[in-house]
Amino acid sequence: MEKVTEEKLITKKDITKSWFTWWLTAETAHSFDRMMGVTFGVSLAPILKKIYTNKEDLVAALRRHTQFFNTNGIWGSLIPGMVIAMEEKKSQGADVPEEVIVGTKTGLMGAVAGVGDTIDWGMWLPIIIGMFIGSAQKGSWVAGIAPWMIFMCITLAESYFLFHLGYKAGESSVEKVLAGGKIQSLISGASVLGLFMMGGLAATYINVTTPLVLQSGGVEKLSIQKDILDAILPGIIPLLIVSGVYVYLEKIDRNFTHAMLIIIALGVLLGAFNILK
Repeated sequence: MEKVTEEKLITKKDITKSWFTWWLTAETAHSFDRMMGVTFGVSLAPILKKIYTNKEDLVAALRRHTQFFNTNGIWGSLIPGMVIAMEEKKSQGADVPEEVIVGTKTGLMGAVAGVGDTIDWGMWLPIIIGMFIGSAQKGSWVAGIAPWMIFMCITLAESYFLFHLGYKAGESSVEKVLAGGKIQSLISGASVLGLFMMGGLAATYINVTTPLVLQSGGVEKLSIQKDILDAILPGIIPLLIVSGVYVYLEKIDRNFTHAMLIIIALGVLLGAFNILK
C-alpha cells in the first residue's frame, strides 16, 4: 500500500495558470470527436507534470483527461478545479480510483452546463443587452461594444472564482470521502449519473426512425415505427446505433474517423432504400 503524503505540491499560482489556459481555450479548441477534451488535458498538463514524476502515471493521467468532455465553458470551470484536487490526492498515494475521477467529470458536465447556460446566456446576457438597447437605437457605437465587454468581465470573474472553488471543494470532499470509506458509493453514483447523461444525450440528439410499414389484412397499414417500436421500445433505434458505435470503437477499431465514415455510408445506403430516415 502506498504511503499517503500531505505535502502540498500545487500552489495558487499553478491553479490560476491552469484556469487561464482553460478560460482562453475552453470554447475555441474543440475537436469533433472529443469536444473540450483536448482543452481539458492541455489546461491540466502543467499541473499533472508537476505532481506525477513517474512517466507511466503521467501518461495515464493525460490520457484520461483528453477524452470526450463537453460542458459550459464558464461554469464548467468548477470541474477541472475539482479534478485537480483529486489528482493531487491520487499522486500523494491516496486511494482515489481512476473511475472516481472520470465518473465525476462525466456526471457533472451536463448538470453544470444546464446551470451555466441558464445563468450566463439566459439571464446575464439579455439583461446587459437590454440596458443598451436605447443607446443603440440612437446610434451610439458604445452600445455595440459595451454589452460584450461587461459580459466578458462578469463571466471572467465567474470562471476564476469557480475554478478555485472547485479545487478547494474538491480537496475537502475527497478527504471526507476517504475518511468515511464511501469510495464505492461515489464510484457507483458517478457511474450511474454518467450513464443517465449519456443516455439523455443519445436520445436527444440522435433522431433516426424507420418509414417501413406492414400490410395488415390486405388494407390496413401498420407502421413499424409508430405502431410497434414507439409503443414497445421508444428510442430503440438511436440506442442500437449508439451501442453499435460503442462496440466498434471498444472492440474492433479505436478510430473515430473510420466510425464516422461507416455511419455516413450506412446512413446513405439505408436512406436510399428507404429503410431509415
